[in-house]
Amino acid sequence: MNVREAYQTANRVRNLVRDERESGPMFDFSPRERLRFYRRRFLSKSGFLYDFDTYDPSLYLDDYQRYIRSGRINDHWGALIDNKLAFHEILGEFPSHRSTVHGLLRDGQFHVFEPGTEGAVASDGGVELERPTDPDASRPTVDPVDWLDDSLSDGDRLVLKWFSGGGGNNVHFLEREDGTYLYDGTPTNDAGLARTLADLEDYLVCEFVEQDEYADELYPDTVNTIRVLTMYDERAQEAFVPIAVQRIGTSDSAPVDNFSKGGLSAEVDRETGALSAGAHYYHRDSVTWHETHPETGARIEGTTVPGWEEIRDKLLEIANALSHMPYVGWDIVVTGEGEFKIIEGNSQTGVAAMQVHRPLLADERTRRFYRRHDVV
Repeated sequence: MNVREAYQTANRVRNLVRDERESGPMFDFSPRERLRFYRRRFLSKSGFLYDFDTYDPSLYLDDYQRYIRSGRINDHWGALIDNKLAFHEILGEFPSHRSTVHGLLRDGQFHVFEPGTEGAVASDGGVELERPTDPDASRPTVDPVDWLDDSLSDGDRLVLKWFSGGGGNNVHFLEREDGTYLYDGTPTNDAGLARTLADLEDYLVCEFVEQDEYADELYPDTVNTIRVLTMYDERAQEAFVPIAVQRIGTSDSAPVDNFSKGGLSAEVDRETGALSAGAHYYHRDSVTWHETHPETGARIEGTTVPGWEEIRDKLLEIANALSHMPYVGWDIVVTGEGEFKIIEGNSQTGVAAMQVHRPLLADERTRRFYRRHDVV
């Protein structure tokens, strides 16, 4: 590491610590306790979530490795994974598992990506959106509200998300109901919607993927995604799944399911697809574990992802085809038995929702992967 790289690394570490200090009193540790975590390269959130009484801290991917070093694994390909539009194009080889992106909001205009042909129908997660037959409506750049008026019927929903970033941030939901638009659940007229959309710069307009019944029963007010981590093992020349977790929304996290927003995280058994109990920590004094959903009462522990083996094997097939991107956190929605749609990929995936269940580095194959890429 040269002087410039050392300076940049030290600056990133200082920024992490500063951001933690500004994040509020959620993790109420004494200065001595925080210092102990820092010496082991953990932020206090990790000290709160991880079971250091059961596992040696060295078995966990620490926060320096996660935030500073893991971002180098995919090299320049990482930017293409984290750019949701670029990654959408990369997945063009797998159309049955690629969710639809209708276009981009930019400079107050809607840039249509997939206009189709006259009268064509585009799948929208179980909702069919009839393409307008008016030739003027198929122009590549249109007024966003005009496009919505022409394309959406009552009951149709869309997801609006910024082209980059994760963690459930910068995600909005748009629905048409009884001729009125609901933006994040709040009714708005055309003029108000136009002003709102004009402020959404570089936002993708995406299909709302309808989830399978098992996920809907867990919690119906969010789309409950599975985060599947894949790594490409150069020695075996194949991708593998070190861990996968089912994310489940709550009233804390809604309208998203993210663990960091208050959702639950249940580990998916890599062989059977059975779920563990769900972990929850948001605004709590400790991590709590739920065999059933605390609000819906739906069974979590023991529930099986339908067609998990087929889902896992197909995702590994895709990861093998993209072996030049060896480290991807996939967000998928199970749409039926053995069927799924990829919502997005993450090049520098968060690990808190995973390691709350078990430390990643306890598995030798996983540790070898991180070692191969100079993370540990």
